[in-house]
Amino acid sequence: MKIRSLTARPILDSRGAWTIETAIELWNGARAKASAPQGKSTGKAEAPAIPAAAAIANTNDLLSSHAARVDFRDQASFDALLCEINGGSARAKVRLGSSATLAASVAFLRATAQSRGVPLWREVGAAYGEPLPSWADAAKPWLFANLVNGGLHAGNNLDFQEYLAIAKGRTFRESTEIIADLYRELGNALVRAKGKNARNVGDEGGYAPDFSSAEEPFRIMARLAKKLKLGNKVMFGMDAAATDVPRGARSRLGERYASFIRRYGLAYLEDPFGEEEFGKFAALTEKFGGEIWIAGDDLTTTNTNRMARALKEGSVNAVIVKPNQIGTVTLALDAVRAARRYGWAVIASHRSGETDDDFIADFAYGVRADGLKLGAPARGERIAKYNRLLEIEAEAAAA
Repeated sequence: MKIRSLTARPILDSRGAWTIETAIELWNGARAKASAPQGKSTGKAEAPAIPAAAAIANTNDLLSSHAARVDFRDQASFDALLCEINGGSARAKVRLGSSATLAASVAFLRATAQSRGVPLWREVGAAYGEPLPSWADAAKPWLFANLVNGGLHAGNNLDFQEYLAIAKGRTFRESTEIIADLYRELGNALVRAKGKNARNVGDEGGYAPDFSSAEEPFRIMARLAKKLKLGNKVMFGMDAAATDVPRGARSRLGERYASFIRRYGLAYLEDPFGEEEFGKFAALTEKFGGEIWIAGDDLTTTNTNRMARALKEGSVNAVIVKPNQIGTVTLALDAVRAARRYGWAVIASHRSGETDDDFIADFAYGVRADGLKLGAPARGERIAKYNRLLEIEAEAAAA
């Protein structure tokens, strides 16, 4: 697989910030492109990014010239070149940055899939190369939809970042219907209770009005789920993003989470404490890990070294995998393999600053992640992921 051309250009993400889109053409005629999302609530251990203009210039110069000289064996060999050119993990040494390496990595994977005439998710599975979980034919990943936005993702009074509805339909179509119905009913209920401006949304498409308490979103969503007779087809969860919770609101966090779990049957809790508080994570996991998934994101940053520490300290039983946190498809797959060895649940995730690129849906299905965080069913960059999952379902059925 030799590269005829590799070029990058600037595009806007969903917050109006510049990011990178990379296009690759192979000598066999296959062409593909990919763009990189960007986070706002970011862990300090994430792979470093650099300004889009610098990343694009270095992609068009350094990466393009180096890549043209190599006949790549597979995805891993291409990603190894990306890491070599990138220059290291220290921010001062980085030449491409995580957004540029990811965009190139995904574009190469897409071109490879096109060359072989297979769907992208199947090429992801081939690169993963591990036996799929025993439930591989089930309708997973479950959909983790951020229906109420707070924290850094919204301008309201919620300290916690994401209030999640988790749909467990028998098909992606059913799960999408569950989320869409609940989202629509939630919007109507918020308008009745708080006025027409309650339909305003945050970065990930979730509603973002002010609330009377941190519990109110769960209380409203639980009532609506009962009204819609969703039963055990929907669960609730939270991404606290506690590193970014205001200092004055950090007292008694463990007690507040325990209350949410008891009152609303939370099945999932992400980043309940700060990104270096492995011990506090461990205490909460020891208490509730037999009942719910407690996941690391800022804690683990899709980094196998951080994940190994979390395993040693018993900090989590689930992990978020965000490919742009680590910079290449291969390194993201390494994180999935490590999580499976540890017996952890795997939740693939979008970012708050997204593009229309729907790769994360193929990634989640290709490794049969337990969950996929994809935002609310609103805003084009989020809808693209839902629609891709529906397309994947049809492709898998026809295979």
